[in-house]
Amino acid sequence: MVESGLAHPGDHGGVTAVDVSPLDANLLDATLRLVRLVGTPREYRALAPLVTREMVYRLRTGAQSRRMVHLATFGGHAHRMRAVEKLRENFDKPVRIEDNARELGMSTSGFHAHFKAVTAMSPLQFQKQLRLQEARRLMLSESLDAAEAGFRVGHDDASHFSREYKRHFGKAPMRDIEFLRETPGAAP
Repeated sequence: MVESGLAHPGDHGGVTAVDVSPLDANLLDATLRLVRLVGTPREYRALAPLVTREMVYRLRTGAQSRRMVHLATFGGHAHRMRAVEKLRENFDKPVRIEDNARELGMSTSGFHAHFKAVTAMSPLQFQKQLRLQEARRLMLSESLDAAEAGFRVGHDDASHFSREYKRHFGKAPMRDIEFLRETPGAAP
């Protein structure tokens, strides 16, 4: 980024969490070229660094430009947030913040701050969203009732789960699922 002349130290304002944007055709092309090089070790050694530089350039000039500057400037703490992936894998189990922080060599407050910087949510909010999204998917794709879906994602109390679901999606679980099934293009 520095060699490209595109790095601007103050260019990372407003970056607070992971973001998603449409994939640029040129970035996709470079990515596919890099993947194809894997099968040819001699070409990979010679060309992979060039294609990787192109990918960094495409990222730096694309929709994720400010995110790239933020990660380069601060080292992002995303690499230290294996806890995000751990929460994704174990979203149906109780969260032990202290254990996660200790595994990453962080204080509990530091863990919270870094987690929020990456996800824009606390670990518990993140887990709640994962649980609700998965429950919705289970009801929609596996035709589970709300109580069973709630239980499968870690909720012991069906009425509490229904209240949380309604608060998040705006409709009671089964009403939401009926709406999604009846409305073309509404399903997530």
